[in-house]
Amino acid sequence: MSALSDPNKIVFFSTQPYDKTFFDQYNDDFGFELEFFETQLNSQTVILIEKATTVCVFVNDIVNEAVIKQLAEKGVKIIALRCAGFNNVDLEAAKKYQMKVCRVPAYSPQAVAEHAMAMILTLNRKTHKAYNRVREQNFSLNGLLGFDLFGKTIGIIGTGNIGKAFAKIALGFGCKVLAYDVAANPEMEQLGVTFVSLEVIFKTSDIISLHCPLNEQTKHIINKKTIDLMKKNVMIINTSRGALIETNSVIEGLKEEKIGYLGIDVYEQEEKLFFKDLSDDIIQDDAIQCLMSFPNVLVTAHQAFFTNEALTQIALVTFANIKSLLARNDIDNKAALLV
Repeated sequence: MSALSDPNKIVFFSTQPYDKTFFDQYNDDFGFELEFFETQLNSQTVILIEKATTVCVFVNDIVNEAVIKQLAEKGVKIIALRCAGFNNVDLEAAKKYQMKVCRVPAYSPQAVAEHAMAMILTLNRKTHKAYNRVREQNFSLNGLLGFDLFGKTIGIIGTGNIGKAFAKIALGFGCKVLAYDVAANPEMEQLGVTFVSLEVIFKTSDIISLHCPLNEQTKHIINKKTIDLMKKNVMIINTSRGALIETNSVIEGLKEEKIGYLGIDVYEQEEKLFFKDLSDDIIQDDAIQCLMSFPNVLVTAHQAFFTNEALTQIALVTFANIKSLLARNDIDNKAALLV
């Protein structure tokens, strides 16, 4: 460990006021020195780190080899992700520079699963439009027609903790639930979920909900070819990672009325937009502007995780991971330790 680094200090990047609130609240039991920066971690902002052993990052921080090399030169030994996804971290570079990488593998699967269902219900029953309409004293029902979820086929891609939680919710609505993953889950099969191929998911689902990680196999899993397989008027929901969807293909699918509804809580270029107030700015991203112009598209800004329970778990697990790595260079929960 660098003589300049303080093992007790954690530097946070991409922080919002709620991050500081929750991490400060639960730090009493750990006693770390915390420093918060609103800015994203990248090769230009590494310079902000002074005498810290740990950096804590979020989904849109850039943790590539160039950044990791700079972190190592700064004496940083631990990269702590306060999220489950880790596609923004070069794990091979972390190994090369003998840096530990940990994450929060399961903070509140219910938070994300419930948000996915909320998006389905909003798109279907158009409650967001009804709310605005009634506030303007327009009590007409024209244009608000929805459909019964009961009996519809929902296809789930990815059956980890979040996919499993979402499946239980969908079953509770009386839906027929299909699922795809690299291996079938016997517990879910006992609940009534049928594991099928991706092709069957695409061809037979009324609603497709994405709950898989982003990797080489899943990047742009929703593309022109897979959209062509889908039912006309299909609903697509993504609360996982933006790059699971090829944006231009989805836009074309919406224009051609093949895609009837789209709900996204994540977006491939979201690091330039999400978690910021851009209400007075001209957004230069034509794709997101186009998506938001469709009446059958619902966009939320990476909000699915955002519950009191989830933020509590994120803070507690992140602190526990760091404490364990500092004490014995290991974590009991192997899913939390990436390198």
